[in-house]
Amino acid sequence: MDKIRQLQDMINESNRIVFFGGAGVSTESNIPDFRSADGLYKQKYRYSPEQIVSHSFFMQHTEEFYDFYKEKMMFLDAKPNKAHLKLAELEAAGKLTAVITQNIDGLHQAAGSKNVLELHGSIHRNYCMRCKKQYSARFVKESKGIPTCDCGGTIRPDVVLYEEGLDNQIIQKSIRAISEADMLIIGGTSLVVYPAAGFIDYFHGKYLVLINKDATARDVGATLTIHEPIGEVLDRIHV
Repeated sequence: MDKIRQLQDMINESNRIVFFGGAGVSTESNIPDFRSADGLYKQKYRYSPEQIVSHSFFMQHTEEFYDFYKEKMMFLDAKPNKAHLKLAELEAAGKLTAVITQNIDGLHQAAGSKNVLELHGSIHRNYCMRCKKQYSARFVKESKGIPTCDCGGTIRPDVVLYEEGLDNQIIQKSIRAISEADMLIIGGTSLVVYPAAGFIDYFHGKYLVLINKDATARDVGATLTIHEPIGEVLDRIHV
């Protein structure tokens, strides 16, 4: 039996599906991946991307942080792809209970998904560090230099930078969703970023499916592994 047929059968049999996704879900919307061969990590900057997207760099070199962030991490014209759309369809049909994402682009919500747990925050939420006033991604992207609030405070994106911890509430909700799932589909992630990658240990359901272009450390324990682009795979599923 071919793998798409197997995946279809598993989805048909499941009623509490959770999707756990990483950068590979958004690359098909032309958003570059940090870690892939042609990703941001392989390009040359004065500082490494890990340094730039860290809390201490943001605080000490705010303008350089924003030069990089606006150019390399804010893709406001990106559109949801076939993976985002199919997941929203599965949720609308009552099959999928949660999308847990490491991405910050908001494309799952743009596709219509309602229960999205954003482990690393979102470029679409920005706030003044002094008065907490909220600002849109468009405001930040189009600002010259450091985006500044009416009160004079610095605006920062509500994204989790290196050296910062994940939101505890999001962690608890993610763990609960995974532990209650009867099927866990992991897509577009190499499962190297912790603590997020460790969440999988809370899954005790029937079907663990990994869809990623490259092999991952978890392939061995999976019910099904598919090494193809996630959008192409999910597009062939019928809800």
